[in-house]
Amino acid sequence: MSGQSLLVPGELSPTRSVPGNIRRPEYVWKPTPKPYTGPEIQDAETIERMRIAGRIAAQAMAEAAKLIEPGVTTDELDRVAHEFMCDHGAYPSTLGYRGFPKSLCSSVNEVICHGIPDSTVLRDGDIVNLDVTAYIHGVHGDNNATYLCGDVDEESKLLVERTRESLDRAIKAVRPGRQINIIGRVIESYAKRFGYGVVRDFTGHGINSSFHSGLIIPHYDSPHATTVIQPGMTFTIEPMLTLGTHEYDMWADGWTVVTKDRKRTAQFEHTLVVTESGAEILTLP
Repeated sequence: MSGQSLLVPGELSPTRSVPGNIRRPEYVWKPTPKPYTGPEIQDAETIERMRIAGRIAAQAMAEAAKLIEPGVTTDELDRVAHEFMCDHGAYPSTLGYRGFPKSLCSSVNEVICHGIPDSTVLRDGDIVNLDVTAYIHGVHGDNNATYLCGDVDEESKLLVERTRESLDRAIKAVRPGRQINIIGRVIESYAKRFGYGVVRDFTGHGINSSFHSGLIIPHYDSPHATTVIQPGMTFTIEPMLTLGTHEYDMWADGWTVVTKDRKRTAQFEHTLVVTESGAEILTLP
């Protein structure tokens, strides 16, 4: 594994503004969002709006990812994604969600998820996950991917490739009539082939007009994930695999989650809608 020194918190830039004509989610800068009480199965009109949100989120992430190279700050990646979403009439869903101060999550090396973009400078050999969610027309689209920065060691490259493959396999396993735990079963069985840890305490989730609807999608074979998959359900799958333990620590910021053994971790995510025969990815650029 790479011999990079461990990450430390950087300095935050001022909060970025969003044009006043862009519709905000109800939760912005409130302590907690309102609980979602609607259905997990969405109608065709809602799904079409989610395609738009998903496409903008995917494009914003791709634009930010173009800048990934040694010497670039994670704050600069946030700026690019923020401006792209605003330019396309979308609100960055993470900005002001339970107080989160930025428009994407940037999780580098040992950071599992929810890293806050700041003055941290990317280094040659880093791996960096970008997690971008867009809100437009009253719905959210959520996706993330892990990218290589410069010359990355082989062990980290394989972790990234195999984490992407675990997501692809999980998506293919989605079928109406199956239980949600098929998703985690497929991911965990694949990850175990390589001795990877599978993060358990951070999961996929239902998504629609709500950022997190309450539906939970574990990435391990949970006996409690017995909800039956049905056409029209919309949710994310976002496996987090590690080179070591699945256990974690959290920084004092209350957001940044790092592996307890400080070994590297990767993640990939798509927002999906269940179809009659499988699943359609809504977060494609």
